[in-house]
Amino acid sequence: MQNFEQLNKSFINGEWVVGGSDRSYDITNPYDGSLITSIQLATSKQVEEAFTVAKAAQKQWAKSTVDERRDVLHKAADYLKANREEIVSIIGRETGGSVLKANVELHLTLEFLEEALKYADEVNQVREVPGHVEGKLNHIHRVPLGVIASISPFNFPMNLSMRTIAPAIALGNSVVHKPDIQVGLSGGAILAKAFEEAGLPKGVLNVIQTDVEEIGDDMLTNPNYQLVSFTGSTAVGRHIGEIAGRNLKRVALELGGNSPLIVLSDADVDRAVEAAIFGKFIHQGQICMIINRIIVHQDKHDEFVQKFVDKAAALPYGDTSDPKTVIGPLVNARQMEKALNFIEKAKQEGATLALEGERFGNVLTPFVFTNVDNSSQLAQSELFAPIATIIKAESDEQAIEFANETEHGLSSAIFTSDLERGEELALQVEAGMTHINDQTVNDAPHIPFGGNKASGLGRFGNPWVVEEFTTTKWVSVQTKYRQFAF
Repeated sequence: MQNFEQLNKSFINGEWVVGGSDRSYDITNPYDGSLITSIQLATSKQVEEAFTVAKAAQKQWAKSTVDERRDVLHKAADYLKANREEIVSIIGRETGGSVLKANVELHLTLEFLEEALKYADEVNQVREVPGHVEGKLNHIHRVPLGVIASISPFNFPMNLSMRTIAPAIALGNSVVHKPDIQVGLSGGAILAKAFEEAGLPKGVLNVIQTDVEEIGDDMLTNPNYQLVSFTGSTAVGRHIGEIAGRNLKRVALELGGNSPLIVLSDADVDRAVEAAIFGKFIHQGQICMIINRIIVHQDKHDEFVQKFVDKAAALPYGDTSDPKTVIGPLVNARQMEKALNFIEKAKQEGATLALEGERFGNVLTPFVFTNVDNSSQLAQSELFAPIATIIKAESDEQAIEFANETEHGLSSAIFTSDLERGEELALQVEAGMTHINDQTVNDAPHIPFGGNKASGLGRFGNPWVVEEFTTTKWVSVQTKYRQFAF
């Protein structure tokens, strides 16, 4: 049995090192505030060291064979599987996630890791294209990009970290990874341990346990990376994009969402309610893809509201170590205050409180607002809390218009009995993903995951991530003497 709480260090150049800062961070369980572990924060100097060793290690790792890369990926997956019970416990305790959520997160982590096995042979491939000069051979090589800077969030830290780390390593890159310090074990240390046990060469994966107060923009301004992969808020994503663009670095940004679930006039209300309950309240609403607005045709509105409120009011809440719990704690007190502020503002704006929840520490039971104006702060904000907003639409066409009236465009969903029309309408929704007769929280390692508008840039998933994490090089070979004009 692995005691993961002892992995409370940064992992640099294959060594577990204590942070050099005089500051430390206590990782606590957001449900009861109990201490999980304490981490001494890494310094700017240690961040610089990590990038330096990552650059050197990548040169060698780029020469690795497909079998060598696949062997490491296989063994890392085996390690996570062998320690499943302890890992699920850590995920639940660090993130405040339910037992279901923790198991789903580990499952997704393994899926991303195992999918990477399929495209580990995409690098160092050569394609020949016809020449425009007699005797010229044109060879197009796909080669590793270099060093990847990775920054992951607090909500699904393990799989959202692996979504970058696995393809980067599979494609011959090295990684400097900074998880959110609140979830430093599941977001970083456990993954570093898995790859250490798998025999990944030193320096290919480096995990920095620190915070922005300590290192500022050092993850972004270091000259040694070629791409920064970030999952988090749109505001931070804009800041990252600005710095990366100034330095001509690539970005893969998966940012905030304001995902609509659209219930059309011909929808099955019972099925729509079931999907909406799951897609709104899984992990207390702390998911970028979560249903943020429920837009319901007026013919179905009253029935939907009554059934949705009844189900929301009955959801079990409390300690997430209980497998029956659905609503657990928000990740910290700051997120709770933001949620309460949204609730007060909604009341001031005139929204109707169809279900009033309660606060118990960091646990907030479901709130449901109806008569919500689609242009209101409540409707236009990414709530990241168990607060549901229901908006009435006069027609199916207006429902689509409402769905698109947001700066975001990550996920979306449409409920209808006409599947062909549903797919036609799906193409009118300005989002990277639209799910028909399902909720908005869906992910898989073989689909083009990503958003439009202010929800991000780039696509994860096989094969799209291969293009993101590699570069192409043209090598021409002149086999016959070429006559030049002068």
